Amino acid sequence: MRFKFGLVSLLVSFLLLISLAFALPVTAASSQYVTKGNTTSKVVALTFDDGADGKNITKILQILNTNKIKSTFFITGKAAENHPQLIKMIVSQGHEIGNHSYYHPNFTKMTATQIKTELDKADAAIKKTVGKTTKPYFRAPFGSVNTATLLAVGNLGYTNTIGWTIDTVDWKGVSSSEITKKVVNNETPGMIVLMHTGEGAPGTPGALQTMINQLKAKGYTFVTVSQLLSTIPTKASSGQHVVKSGDTLTKISALYGVTVQQLTTANQLTNMNLIRVGQLLIIPTTNYTVKAGDILIKIAKAHNVTVQQLVDTNKLTNPNLLKIGQILKIPAKLAATTMNYKVKSGDTLYSIANKYGVKVQSIVTANKLASANVITVGQVLKIPTK
Repeated sequence: MRFKFGLVSLLVSFLLLISLAFALPVTAASSQYVTKGNTTSKVVALTFDDGADGKNITKILQILNTNKIKSTFFITGKAAENHPQLIKMIVSQGHEIGNHSYYHPNFTKMTATQIKTELDKADAAIKKTVGKTTKPYFRAPFGSVNTATLLAVGNLGYTNTIGWTIDTVDWKGVSSSEITKKVVNNETPGMIVLMHTGEGAPGTPGALQTMINQLKAKGYTFVTVSQLLSTIPTKASSGQHVVKSGDTLTKISALYGVTVQQLTTANQLTNMNLIRVGQLLIIPTTNYTVKAGDILIKIAKAHNVTVQQLVDTNKLTNPNLLKIGQILKIPAKLAATTMNYKVKSGDTLYSIANKYGVKVQSIVTANKLASANVITVGQVLKIPTK
């Protein structure tokens, strides 16, 4: 009797664990790490990090107001508590705000729980002061981020982690002329400029007006971070791939029939393990020399691409006119709609779905499974990719 009761208890516990596993929310996408806008237009986002003292905020706001420029300020929780009236001025004058943590720690040395505590505390302090959240913008203290940081931050609703194109290093106490020179001499369309509001950056107010004048003379207009982000693509054109949650270089290379090394080289990646959600990757092309008897549809079928892709990639004005010896660029293969996955010991549909960033039901449907709770070791599953 005790033996039967033990089996029943064990079975109930197992079913409870399974139900809880399937009830867990799918992990949110990683925060998108942005260092510049994806544009050729001459726009620049001036951004300011506000720490504990905020000594130069009033001067900075006066200059921005005179020039009718809106900027983005990344505020710490301590700043909101130490000089709330200045934070209110920033918001009341129409500038954007983002979360810069509470105590300004290095996020790459923190757990996801510690990151949550830090960001929640800062957001609460700022929201109490100005009545609005800092989401969805975050700037990491010291600019220190890694894959785990971006995932933890993304899970908290900060969809964009804002880096910079140009660090003025004003925090080192450099002169106004040095700050201006660094920005103007390194200007590039879509740039994000990092400056600070505190006592440790005394050269910033003096540099700001000259910097603005010289950038205007070069044809630049000034935008906020949110305006700059509107230039970043969410859809890929032919020969490109926008990274989604769950993507890896191995998975992407398999989708397009290229190697990981080809992807790494084409995109000048320094770390094969660090790609971010929203990142636009170039899918490398190969070359084909036209032979006697070739027609475009035959070449397209042989390389698993469409005729239109060949026309677009090679800018052909007449798809019926090919020359023997002509070099055609063959775009990446059409992305497969499914991938195969071989079930291993310990796998569940939930863990597999989470690994590839798809829904459990999508796998069930793709494989016509009678039950989401029954898979066997060695079973080959189709994983939908679109």
